[in-house]
Amino acid sequence: MWNRIGSMLCATGFALFCIIQSGGAFAAPSGKLIVFHAGSLTVPFAAMEKEFEARYPGVDVQRESGGSTRMARLISEVGKPADLMASADFQVIDKSLIPELAEFNIRFATNELVLTYSEHSRFADDINTDNWFEILGRPGVVWGHSDPNIDPGGYRSLMAIQLAEKYYQKPGLYQRLLDNRPKGNLRDKSVSLTSMVQNGDMDYAWAYRSIALQHNLKFITLDEHVNLANLAYDDFYRQVSVRVTGERPGSYLDRPGRFVAYGITMLKDAPNREAAEAFLAYLLDPQGGQRLLKRNGQPPFNPAFVPSQTMYRTLPATLRDLVTVIP
Repeated sequence: MWNRIGSMLCATGFALFCIIQSGGAFAAPSGKLIVFHAGSLTVPFAAMEKEFEARYPGVDVQRESGGSTRMARLISEVGKPADLMASADFQVIDKSLIPELAEFNIRFATNELVLTYSEHSRFADDINTDNWFEILGRPGVVWGHSDPNIDPGGYRSLMAIQLAEKYYQKPGLYQRLLDNRPKGNLRDKSVSLTSMVQNGDMDYAWAYRSIALQHNLKFITLDEHVNLANLAYDDFYRQVSVRVTGERPGSYLDRPGRFVAYGITMLKDAPNREAAEAFLAYLLDPQGGQRLLKRNGQPPFNPAFVPSQTMYRTLPATLRDLVTVIP
């Protein structure tokens, strides 16, 4: 009977939430599901947690958020157990988890870099898309970003300034702006800067557009050559890079500029693979997680994609209809 019911549900769109166990029985996942994710995913993933647990009352979603690089290192270096890891930059998963700890990396959403501010910010009435870099260089203007060593939002903020120097042909702009930004203006993750802008402790802070919308912040929209949001300009973005600390003490690596693409993977030793697969299917469903991403200002890729046929073949069978290949 359960096979017949399962087939009926699959035919009406509920296949995305089915787990077919050995023997063919239709069964819902259960148990603890550990999800590590970027701080910028906190709002949509909190909404997904409630909706997913309502669909699967036997599952307890346990989320831990932070800078994507830091979260990946908690898995790769500290050895903390996790079922899923969602990063604001797919490159973090590629560099830190694949191939030893994970096999695939699904690009599932994008975002846009913006400069947030409030009505209390210095020169709030003057700043716009064409002069923001001049405002940030003025004496007394307090601005900041997240730590590039632990959060993609941090190195993307620096990339945006480097790109502005190139696009607007302003030699020396990058260094001039950094000279006007004390290192004390860095925070572990970009979402930590929102309260500082809101309460007037900081004039301007780099953030993702989704965070600005979720927290009702004013923001400056940047040119597409600068905001890292347009795949068509990826070759231009690749002209810049930011050096960050590596996994080993004293080591460094260069993060190249790339368009913003969030990635998610399931760990090879995931304690609860059934629940993890079900969550991934829900996340990639246009009527499930993608709907909540869109609602919270983070446009999903529809369909989500992986970069090669080789990686595509490593996906669980339950996900293959939801993912395509884009080299």
